[in-house]
Amino acid sequence: MRPAPPPREPVARTPLTWLYVPGDRPEVVAKALHCGADVVVVDLEDAVAPDRKDRALRATAELLSDPAPGTAPVHVRVNALDGPLAETEIRTLAALPGLAGLRLPKVQGPADIHRAAGWATTAARPAAGPALTGRLATGRRARTPGAAVAPLTTGTTHPARAARTARTARTAAPGSATATLTPAAAPAPAALPATPALYALLESALGIEHAFAIATAHPALRGIALGEADLATELGVRDEAGLAWPRSRTVVAARAAGLAPPPQSVYPDVADLDGLARSCARGRALGFLGRAAIHPRQLPVIEAAHLPSPEEVEAAAEIVRAAGAEGGAQALPDGRFVDAAVVAGARRVLSLAERRN
Repeated sequence: MRPAPPPREPVARTPLTWLYVPGDRPEVVAKALHCGADVVVVDLEDAVAPDRKDRALRATAELLSDPAPGTAPVHVRVNALDGPLAETEIRTLAALPGLAGLRLPKVQGPADIHRAAGWATTAARPAAGPALTGRLATGRRARTPGAAVAPLTTGTTHPARAARTARTARTAAPGSATATLTPAAAPAPAALPATPALYALLESALGIEHAFAIATAHPALRGIALGEADLATELGVRDEAGLAWPRSRTVVAARAAGLAPPPQSVYPDVADLDGLARSCARGRALGFLGRAAIHPRQLPVIEAAHLPSPEEVEAAAEIVRAAGAEGGAQALPDGRFVDAAVVAGARRVLSLAERRN
């Protein structure tokens, strides 16, 4: 008998569902952590009444004091960065072991990201040891076991992300380029602060105009997304057609910055699942991947809409097989032309399809 193959390493899943829950209702948060969402977003902003903000922060801090609060990574959406609450919220939560990310609302420009990162870095525990590599070396928090969120791309560092890291390094060490005739003694290695992953929400016309600058503002910035309700109000938009350009602008900015495709904004009618499915299909066609949700019943609809169909999976598998057999650019028997970009897209399709297994 052939020996059994070694067990496969668990693969981090690309998140497709981001479930928002009110931070002042710990019992609802506890249920959400085990309802199947890829990411649970504890909301301290719109979902919490002003007189319950303190209670929401205390409950969230208690939850995140556990390194593994649930089966899904936990993000927190803080209050507006230009308001009186965000700094305290970020400083309180940033170092807690159960936090997987901070979602920053109403981001207008790169300065907002730097301000939030500064608050988070001040609060975060120093990363241990002088020989850090990889994500910790760029100021990113190591994830707790079972809380991994897969990046969409692998391989060499994206040029925009490399430039962003270099800019931040230069800003952090303004005097490091001074020339001397005799090399100075190397300073003692210093521990780097661990900045939690940051996600920017673009909810204004100015935020959309600055989308790429925001997406490349800081190494800890891991994603951008739209907040469509506030944006539509500011623009005076009456239907989805008026949001087509801001949506495409957000997708292009994210991909140009080397970030994962953004998730769609929430679909507010939790009873209209057919409308949600149609809206998800339109978003996927624009380049979005996954969607924020406000009720667990929306999760399977969002996931189904953003997973590839059996026909897409078979077409992708054919492309990958042909690329492995021949290499280089080539034409498939049905006339389709295949090059490296097409193969990369096919591999992404197959990676998403593994969620069905």
